Amino acid sequence: MASVTISGLKKKFGNQEVLRGVDISVADGEFVALVGPSGCGKSTLLRIIAGLEEGTNGEIKIDGKSVNGLVPKQRDVAMVFQNYALYPHMNVKKNMSFSLRIRRLPEDEIGGRVTTAGSSLGLDELMHRYPRELSGGQRQRVAMGRAIVRAPRLFLFDEPLSNLDARLRIEMRAELKALHNRLKTTSIYVTHDQVEAMTMADRIVLMRDGKIEQIGKPIELYDDPKNTFVATFMGSPGMILVDGIVKHGRKDEISVKISDDVTLQLPSHLRPKDGQRVKYGIRPEHIEIGDESSKSFVGKVDLVEPTGAETFIYTALAGQKICARSNKRVKLVVGDTAKFTLNLDKVLIFDSSSGERIQ
Repeated sequence: MASVTISGLKKKFGNQEVLRGVDISVADGEFVALVGPSGCGKSTLLRIIAGLEEGTNGEIKIDGKSVNGLVPKQRDVAMVFQNYALYPHMNVKKNMSFSLRIRRLPEDEIGGRVTTAGSSLGLDELMHRYPRELSGGQRQRVAMGRAIVRAPRLFLFDEPLSNLDARLRIEMRAELKALHNRLKTTSIYVTHDQVEAMTMADRIVLMRDGKIEQIGKPIELYDDPKNTFVATFMGSPGMILVDGIVKHGRKDEISVKISDDVTLQLPSHLRPKDGQRVKYGIRPEHIEIGDESSKSFVGKVDLVEPTGAETFIYTALAGQKICARSNKRVKLVVGDTAKFTLNLDKVLIFDSSSGERIQ
């Protein structure tokens, strides 16, 4: 196992700046997910940690020792790729043992490592099959087994589940997390799927345009986003943001005027400036179908999406899309008028210009 420290890391491809000063510390045995939209620099960052790319500036330390300038084999890391990268002419056993044979380890040690890794990944019955005879999930398990047998200090995962179907991704997600709990090896995991990151990671590093937007535990990024990007990226669907103007009223009441007909209340602990343009934020699960006495606003139902355990109801507020999530059976249909109630304790507001959260 190993700790990883990344300091002031920058990367340019010609005039294109891909990483713009990245600072991350990963504790020994921690599982950290690098998350962000395509093109944010997360895979480039992972490749630099592995030694497959060289940073333009900055330093990477593994266990307190700089690895700048070291080739991949000198860093004692194992990487699992999106496309499996298995040798097609080798069976599962040979694929998993290849790196150990290159290192000329004793045959009994090679056999023991391969057997142990194969058992932990459910590959016992597949050892003599070739990659062409395996399903996508089986191939991915072989790729992980090939990394595990090396007993590296650090695991690097580059979107390893993105080629799998939805059901298999969920199963492999659980297997990967259970595997990490058993091995306790420091892991850095790249994904664009925020649900994947939230269910697996000890901490999430959310990136955008080569910079870090926020680092924290999954639930911290979900409940306490620092800006509108984090708020809308985390969650499926993300936080609902509605444009409005702050209005100070009598008796210290503060609200946000959405339109001439709609004004939404703010919780008492939020005190933005009068007249300030803001984005009123709330998550779908904090919007309920209410009764006349408790309603926050009335809207016409534009779409109903039942998923079994919960139902998503879409409406519009002053022309802005709203999504409510209910864990109850909802009998609404498109065209119905519904009364929606907001949980004011869960409301967040953001400055419209900067996107930064107003505390």
